[in-house]
Amino acid sequence: MLFKRKIYSKFLNWKADVKGTKALLVEGARRIGKSTIVEEFAQNEYESYILIDFAKVSDAVKELFDLHLNDLDTFFMLLSVSMTGEA
Repeated sequence: MLFKRKIYSKFLNWKADVKGTKALLVEGARRIGKSTIVEEFAQNEYESYILIDFAKVSDAVKELFDLHLNDLDTFFMLLSVSMTGEA
């Protein structure tokens, strides 16, 4: 699949450019394979990862994201605490 190879290559370039300093936000039309390619990339390229589907996530998580967009360490810490509370 040409599209899959192109987007995967772009993800690899992003990973090399940011060197772990930024999160990746992927958005686009519904049902074109965004979640599939992102999850494949995460499984292949990282030891661990967090996949957040904003179409399915609670309003509380969206609010955490909005409030802490510029401080992802805090966002991930609060996210892990809120997810632990839901389990």
